[in-house]
Amino acid sequence: MRTGDPLPAVGDVLASLATGMWHWDTSTGLVAVDAEAARLLGLPAAPTTLTEAQVRARLHPVDWNEITGVVQLAAAEGTLAEVRVRVMDERGRIIRVVRSRSRPSYDRTKKAYKLIGTLQEVTEPTPGSPAGRSAVTGDWRRSREAFLLDAGRALAEARSTAEVLRVAAGLSMPGFSPDGLAVFGVEGDRLTIIGHHGQRPGDEGPFVHMALETDYPAAEVVRTGRAVYLSSPQQYQARYPLTWPLAQRFNRRSWAFLPLTVQGRTMGAWMAAFAYPVTFTPDERSVLTTVARMLAQALSRAGTAETERELSEGLQRSMMPTLGPEVPGMDLAARYVPTGGGLQVGGDWYDMIPLPGGTSRSRDRARSGRFALVMGDVQGHDVRAAGLMGQLRIALRAYASEGHRPDAVLSRVSRFLHGISAESEDIRFATCLYAEVDPRSGVLELARAGHPDPVIRMADGTVLLRPTAGGLPLGIDPDADYPTTRFTLEPGETMMICTDGLIETGGHDLDTGWQRIRTILERHEGDTESLADALVQAVHGPSSHHTTGPLADRREDDIAVLLLSRRRERQGGEAVAPPETRRTLLTVAQAEPERVAVARQQLRELLHDWSSEDQVDSAVLLLSEMLTNVLVHTDTDALLIAEVGGEKGERRMRVEVTDAGDDLPHKRRPGELASSGRGLVLIELLADAWGVVPRGQGKTIWFELYESPADLG
Repeated sequence: MRTGDPLPAVGDVLASLATGMWHWDTSTGLVAVDAEAARLLGLPAAPTTLTEAQVRARLHPVDWNEITGVVQLAAAEGTLAEVRVRVMDERGRIIRVVRSRSRPSYDRTKKAYKLIGTLQEVTEPTPGSPAGRSAVTGDWRRSREAFLLDAGRALAEARSTAEVLRVAAGLSMPGFSPDGLAVFGVEGDRLTIIGHHGQRPGDEGPFVHMALETDYPAAEVVRTGRAVYLSSPQQYQARYPLTWPLAQRFNRRSWAFLPLTVQGRTMGAWMAAFAYPVTFTPDERSVLTTVARMLAQALSRAGTAETERELSEGLQRSMMPTLGPEVPGMDLAARYVPTGGGLQVGGDWYDMIPLPGGTSRSRDRARSGRFALVMGDVQGHDVRAAGLMGQLRIALRAYASEGHRPDAVLSRVSRFLHGISAESEDIRFATCLYAEVDPRSGVLELARAGHPDPVIRMADGTVLLRPTAGGLPLGIDPDADYPTTRFTLEPGETMMICTDGLIETGGHDLDTGWQRIRTILERHEGDTESLADALVQAVHGPSSHHTTGPLADRREDDIAVLLLSRRRERQGGEAVAPPETRRTLLTVAQAEPERVAVARQQLRELLHDWSSEDQVDSAVLLLSEMLTNVLVHTDTDALLIAEVGGEKGERRMRVEVTDAGDDLPHKRRPGELASSGRGLVLIELLADAWGVVPRGQGKTIWFELYESPADLG
């Protein structure tokens, strides 16, 4: 070639130098290689496109892992990525060693790397020689930093001692990798084996409970806190003649024993043994020392976490109750999931309390009787919340066992919690729902302290949020009142009470969280236990990832849920079909006009599957008018009873509002500008039937609407 002649093509130049080219795009997972690169990879010498899996199958697995680390580091630093890799054949034998050089770039939009590089064959040095102990990459510093970053990340993510040991066993150090590892701990004046790798089970026998005064490298490291490096068997034998026979049978050539130190205290030792001679250069010692420090920190964290788990599991076992003996005629199920903090028990709790004259245990059976169900949530997710939860459980049981009514139980517990909080700077409050249950009649009496209302699932699958009277959370006001709400759980119905974690976990607010729970309750077909599992899975299991809420702050909270089902009556061994009538009952007091809106919502939920939306709107309008008339024209409270009965398409809706006022309503003809007097006119226009029934004290006004089969089409 003469001066001035055109330069040959780049591909021709590279081919003449036995250098191949390749292009890798991690967003597509494809690697394009030219003919020379394909030949170096042990493939036919022709341009081709391979998948990452096909390329990975041609390379030594240790080298592939190193490539990814070096690429990430080079992209971050804006430098070249240079690495030596071993090419394998189909039988796993090394056929050649190649050097790859590339300049990676990172696409933040696609979150992927793009690389264009070269491949060139190099001579593999002999293991154990100075060249063989040089870095696998062409740049020792980059290779070492990539390895340490990867090792640090893996050890930091390990959550148990077993995971830490698995990570340590899988570490592949740049240029020199041990094939035998052991981690020693200390108990008193003895060494222990925490874990080992590269030896057969049982090989650790002679080293278990070895005295720290023994002339053994690991014992010396623990005593002195200084590392011991042994580059040859001769050096090992000369320095530790008494314990050399114990190590001789493993046929290793070099050993490194390093202290595992945390906060200035040596907690054990780490042994790395090599099948070939290692001189332990300053760079190699630096890598080993850094790994030992990270390993010590990881083991310390894992040990602390395991201790906390053991403590919290013990707390959970002692604090979380069982539901006691079977209750004839009723089914109970409860679940508790600690998701809001590191403890496996937090401030949420539930309980079942036998009441005086109620449930009793015997060896063979449990007789029916009254009992109480409790659901509560102490503010916070820490040890203090768990401690207060335990104290409140004891106080509730004590007051309930004395025979107090639900309102009295909560009043006393609130005063108790207020007294505890007054003695501490860390003032806490708690929400609670307390329900007395008579299993014979299905009658429940509830008192509520700032807790979510119970939910009723009717026998036909209709789900209603059951509004109940309530007071302030426990501990805020020692003189707070807690009114009692009484209703009946009909055969086939299920009551759910829960903490707000079941509603709000996963980025939900009260509205969207309630809709998620309501969907599960309506669609579920199964017993009470399977329903409890379905509720927890919908909120905390894998399926919850598809039902996340609208809130950016995805608050995770402890979850407690308790289900009480009243079994259907049986005739001849068969369960009686669910009743065709669904019913709701609600009181609207003079001092609570806001409950008119609650009543409207209750009626809409009761009519969730009514065929005509216009009739539903009419019913809600008429109910609102009737309740408002009671509040405006009398000084008494209003009682709402709403029923839906009959076969679908031919059902009857009946709404009754009862008050204690003596004046009977009468139809008027209001003027154009009149502000009242249209109530009965609306009822007459919109209702299919209506009437006013005088009572011994007060009156009841009612209306009915009939479903038309034509509306179903």
